[in-house]
Amino acid sequence: MTFWRYLPLVVLGLVAGCGSPEALEVKPFHIREVSLGNEGEPLIDAEERRRMHGAVGVREQEQRLGHYYSIQWRDDSVGQPVRVKFEYQQASTASKVLVKVQDFDGESREGKAEFSIIGDDYLKGGRVLSWKCTLLRGGQEVASRHSYLWE
Repeated sequence: MTFWRYLPLVVLGLVAGCGSPEALEVKPFHIREVSLGNEGEPLIDAEERRRMHGAVGVREQEQRLGHYYSIQWRDDSVGQPVRVKFEYQQASTASKVLVKVQDFDGESREGKAEFSIIGDDYLKGGRVLSWKCTLLRGGQEVASRHSYLWE
């Protein structure tokens, strides 16, 4: 039964590994509860262990619950600085759009950005309902991806 819950993540991982790299790839991962040891689901278990690594006590493990987004970006132009902007809405914040950004130097042609909504942000704000990730170079949009519910 739990396999079906993780099927979209497995399919996304398989599809993302095939073909040519896109300008922007977003890989979401959600840890709802501390339950290491998912037998029969080694990819999910490995990702949970990686995210929980170093969290010894119950409080530390609770602070690691939430949403994780790994963004891989690629843009062959150089010169202008790169910004990866992650916008999201949470269950208890209604229509308020929250923003996180990571900046890269102008000589970078590719990179990886990590965004997480964990700890008190997740425990108080609730789950992420929708998100949008934008790759900007010199203030100009290069690529964008969003969740199904993003408006």
